Amino acid sequence: MTISQMRIDAPQVTLVANEREIMDKLLQLEDANVLELGCGAAEKTRLVAQKAASVLALEVDEVQLAKNRMIGDLPNVRFEYGGAENIPAADSSFDIVLMFKSLHHVPSESLDKAFSEICRVLKAGGVAYISEPVYAGEFNEILRLFHDEKKVREVAFAAEVRAVSTRRLTLVQQKFFLQPAHFDSFGQFENQVLKVTHTDHRLSPALFEEVRSKFNRHMSPTGADFLAPMRIDLFTKPAP
Repeated sequence: MTISQMRIDAPQVTLVANEREIMDKLLQLEDANVLELGCGAAEKTRLVAQKAASVLALEVDEVQLAKNRMIGDLPNVRFEYGGAENIPAADSSFDIVLMFKSLHHVPSESLDKAFSEICRVLKAGGVAYISEPVYAGEFNEILRLFHDEKKVREVAFAAEVRAVSTRRLTLVQQKFFLQPAHFDSFGQFENQVLKVTHTDHRLSPALFEEVRSKFNRHMSPTGADFLAPMRIDLFTKPAP
């Protein structure tokens, strides 16, 4: 793909899939040395570790990192502190670099440095897999009431374009899909989204009620279901 073909979103997406299905098709994780940037609660880390030879999972949220370091059933995973703009690893260390909905959390002034670091630690021919939420859909309409990420996602995408235009990375393909999200109740949404430790969501009582009201419009006897649009950008590091 060329730079002119890169898209931040796609107007008509019909593919409904769990990201694990997409990963299985796009990545060769078997025996790979993998770096995950912004591993969060290690949900994806667990999936990757099932196949990869080793995983270095970095996180800048020290509260979450402390929880991750208590995990005792992932012997091929190391949880360490670190951000994309300052990766604690040697040059050409990894076959695959993963970012799951974390690129837009990198400070805007550090994005170009982050891509330089990704290129530095990737082996020639290695793959960078970056998934980002698309700013659209009913779930996004709820999120943007208290955490509008339109600008930071646009800035992150622009950094991806620069990484390709400067030939640090080569774009292989983009994949758009709708990812199912289910919540049993508003309480579950509150715990998993509003109370995350990496972002301090402080809602006034009025805004909290607005968010709850909008969420509850999607509630049914079995809970609330959404289809969240996602974009995956798959890159390779060209040979020198």
